[in-house]
Amino acid sequence: MNRASLDKRPDEVATMFDDVAPKYDVVNDVLSMGQTRRWRKVVVEAMDVKAGQRVLDLAAGTGTSSEPYADTGIDVIACDFSLGMLKVGKRRRPDIDFIAGDATRLPFVDNTFDASTISFGLRNVNEPKKALAEMLRVTKPGGRLVIAEFSQPVVPLWRTMYTEYLMRALPAIAVKVSSNPDAYVYLAESIRAWPDQDNLAAWLQEAGWESVTYRNLSGGIVAVHRAQKPADAVTGPAAGAAALAANTGPVAKLRRNINRAAR
Repeated sequence: MNRASLDKRPDEVATMFDDVAPKYDVVNDVLSMGQTRRWRKVVVEAMDVKAGQRVLDLAAGTGTSSEPYADTGIDVIACDFSLGMLKVGKRRRPDIDFIAGDATRLPFVDNTFDASTISFGLRNVNEPKKALAEMLRVTKPGGRLVIAEFSQPVVPLWRTMYTEYLMRALPAIAVKVSSNPDAYVYLAESIRAWPDQDNLAAWLQEAGWESVTYRNLSGGIVAVHRAQKPADAVTGPAAGAAALAANTGPVAKLRRNINRAAR
């Protein structure tokens, strides 16, 4: 499939998110007409994690999606590739552990998390199938995965109206409320190019996840996919584990920079 993210290098996408970080959450609320909060609540309910468990929140941005877990005593790691996003989040919520990391090479050892999640970020990963495999690796056997992502409206007329909104109204609104309206043109294009619900479910199964299901929200504008790591899953060597343990390498350096900027 021709995905818009293939037109940009990962560093270009990261810079784009750095630029919009200060107003990102406010703009999202405006563009989604307030639906973002409802969608995130569904994700938290689908995760079904409890105090004392450990959660990976990938593509966490400023940590808005991580807050419900931290507020209920869950050990959540907010991981993102945009330093700008993470710095904004760390200033706002210093109690949450923000870590810079590449979704295709996560800086965590195998079987670290009781559950993993990514909301509205998978389509911005240069190689999303690698990210699905990496989340499988770092999730414990029997652990859960929940993905919220923009998808394809299931009613043809609604799909047409939604596409018109994405390509016409959304960029026009972004000009008025965002510091980088071009970023929202890119985001609209990435939504339109993203695979539908069944195709994403197939990707999850190919990556090794099982019990894959999904739930449509807002008529299919958003789909929440759930999956489970097989209880007898065997994963390979932990990518990036040595760098994390030694507190060296690019990911650890970025993490130190985030913590320093937040002081």
